Amino acid sequence: MSATAKSAATTPTADLDRAVAAVRARAQAFARLSPRAKADLLRECMPRIQEVAQGWVDAGCRAKGIDPTSHTAGEEWFGGPVITMRNTRLLVDSLEQIARSGKPASGTGSKVNAHGRVEVGVYPGNALEGVVFQGFTSHLLMQDGVTPANLRSRQAVFYDKKDPSGGVCVILGAGNVAAIPATDMLYKMFVEGYVCVLKINPVNEWVGPFLERAFEPLIARDYVRVTYGGGDVGAYLCEHKEVDDIHITGSDRTHDLIVWGPPGPERERRMKDNDPKLKKTITSELGNVSPVAVVPAQYTDDELWFQARNIASMVANNGSFNCNAAKMLILAKGWGQRDQFLTMIGRALSAAQTRRAYYPGAFDRYRDLTAGMARVEKFGEASDSKLPWTIIRDVDAAVTDHKLFRTEPFCGILSQTEIGSTDPSEFIRALVPFANDQVWGTLNATIIIHPRLEKDPVVGKELQIALRDLKYGTVAINHWPALGYGMVTPAWGGHPSATLQNIQSGLGWVHNTYMFESIDKTVVRGPLVAKPKPAWFYDNRKSALVASRMVPFFANPSWFKLPGLVFQALRG
Repeated sequence: MSATAKSAATTPTADLDRAVAAVRARAQAFARLSPRAKADLLRECMPRIQEVAQGWVDAGCRAKGIDPTSHTAGEEWFGGPVITMRNTRLLVDSLEQIARSGKPASGTGSKVNAHGRVEVGVYPGNALEGVVFQGFTSHLLMQDGVTPANLRSRQAVFYDKKDPSGGVCVILGAGNVAAIPATDMLYKMFVEGYVCVLKINPVNEWVGPFLERAFEPLIARDYVRVTYGGGDVGAYLCEHKEVDDIHITGSDRTHDLIVWGPPGPERERRMKDNDPKLKKTITSELGNVSPVAVVPAQYTDDELWFQARNIASMVANNGSFNCNAAKMLILAKGWGQRDQFLTMIGRALSAAQTRRAYYPGAFDRYRDLTAGMARVEKFGEASDSKLPWTIIRDVDAAVTDHKLFRTEPFCGILSQTEIGSTDPSEFIRALVPFANDQVWGTLNATIIIHPRLEKDPVVGKELQIALRDLKYGTVAINHWPALGYGMVTPAWGGHPSATLQNIQSGLGWVHNTYMFESIDKTVVRGPLVAKPKPAWFYDNRKSALVASRMVPFFANPSWFKLPGLVFQALRG
């Protein structure tokens, strides 16, 4: 999708060669650097992240048409320096633990669940984190074959290697969320052991100078180079003979073009013979028609209103240019509160500020996906630069190849469909094959369920089966899966059932600061109604203030800093 964006600062080919050569010369030295020395490097970066944070946020707001003094600027804080700082500091913690005992902390405890699979708690990591996001938890569901006895052997595997030779990774950075290029780079370097050439996406080239300043200690030692340009620069770097590994955040079309070549008979032959054009290791985080399923129950008006604002926030954040934005609302056939709930979502979207449709192709995608739809409801201001928030009602679930099930809108469209029945167990049983087989993508999904249903022995069992069987990299209960992204200790990525031929939302993980391997998915949980109002909600008036205070808090968490943070959160 970003291929149509034009770069204003393309790095010349000779400089690309020099960038690759510089990091290649340091690949082995970086790979063999001690964990403590790597932790020290990241510590050098942390004050620099804090120094550039305000400018980073202001530039993001200018690029996206957001008033930097408004509460909406909180989106740029959370999507930029907050997550980057948290990721950096948690990697410092893990590297220090590796230096002391050979492995990071093993999460917050593990257990074998009713299906015989190991679950590892990864959030909250301590009592302080438990207070910051009270009531929220996350665990990793491990793949078959992982046992309590071999769990530790699946952690920080790179640091078990003797005299690793290292390698060069090219990172094709995302154009939507400013923290993605930085956190992808951190994972590839400090979890997998690569030196990196980071190519900034033309859509958000403004973030490049801030990352160069923030990570100057890595650049000064030739462990990182930052480059700029469009698809031609990306292709050149991917095919460079001195590059070993590629990481893409973008679209499945970009992935397939790089791996299999342009569409046509030769690509088809390559895919059939499993003969990729790009014969290098490749990881990716791609798109998703992110489903949000509401298990039928009798909810109170307050519960419905909270969840309506929750879903509206999932749609509105970053103008809906997020791969984890809510895109497909799945309701139960015959659910008596359906119309009331959809009306509430519309009310919430009407109150959410519309944004500049900054991502290339947004207007074309919007026209294509709304054309011919019978029930299209629009909310909020629209203009030559802004698209309205939109709900497309009553998409027929029987039309298995419907474009709204197969195409990620990447703009502010939320579609709605119905499956199953008002029996909660039947609805959950219908949800799993529908979400797995009919809705495109494997990145993230949300299930909204009343706590009394979770406690019901029959419905609760069906929910646990669904959490096991859903083929999504993150499944969230009652909240936006982006929480798993922001927590950073959970793994983030597409479900490992994808293949190079059918890449869906990608392969491989990022974040995952406890450095686990053999992960099936991340599960995030939160209360049906969270109090105080979550800082990421569109109507939290203290969002920017809370987020800005999280940068120094995550740099050096302290009980002494907590009262001010909590006070502002309570005022949101």
